[in-house]
Amino acid sequence: MQLNEALETISNSLIQDSRVKAIFVKGSVGRGEHDEHSDLDLYCLVEDCELEGFLKDRIRHLESYNQLLFHDDIYIIAPQILAVYENMVHVDLFTVTPDTFVEKDYYKVIHDPQQRLIQYEPKQSLRLSAGEFQDAVDDVAWFLFQYRKASARSNDLWAVNLLNNVITNLSRVLLHRYRPERAQLGLKTLKTSLPEAILAEVKKIQEHTTPGKHQAAVVLLIELLKGQTEWIFKEVPDSDKIKPLWNRMIG
Repeated sequence: MQLNEALETISNSLIQDSRVKAIFVKGSVGRGEHDEHSDLDLYCLVEDCELEGFLKDRIRHLESYNQLLFHDDIYIIAPQILAVYENMVHVDLFTVTPDTFVEKDYYKVIHDPQQRLIQYEPKQSLRLSAGEFQDAVDDVAWFLFQYRKASARSNDLWAVNLLNNVITNLSRVLLHRYRPERAQLGLKTLKTSLPEAILAEVKKIQEHTTPGKHQAAVVLLIELLKGQTEWIFKEVPDSDKIKPLWNRMIG
């Protein structure tokens, strides 16, 4: 598989860089769930004092594998190079320090001679924290509120976008109930993580989430939300905060 070749080649280049204290992968590769369509989330651990110098050399390490077709230097959770190669392999190279290590998702160690990563092993998880679950519930109601305004204006394209935001957050809420150990993955894991009956409801909602059918999608969505409301209010940390808006949206 090309992804495995990319991982081996880039890792070998990084191992030769003394500033790299550890190398690990996250995402589907880190969980052992990848296929030929997956991207590679590759992480380097460096010291804060060597970060600036290392960031300047990332492209050199990436080019050790193949010719780059496209790359972009961005920052979401850490300094990151988004790289696409001529053979269409996609690699995201993240650089973290001991202070910026994100303790989410599972990781697979590629290189860790000083055992720097052992301290993070007990904290590997894809579960939602109480605050993250609260945020997801809040956002279901909030984006549904925004959707109703867009729909009332007959702004169908914007309405569909807002409805997709509802579904994105609802996926995390549903996973928190049915597969909490995978809740962080959201939509991408619904196909294999929800009970068949619930998954069928979500699919039907998405099939109708188009500029011409979104109002039918909302009818189906409201029915699904009504069936989930009782346990959500029992589980969400601050139900009094969201109950008034939630109940108005599904009433």
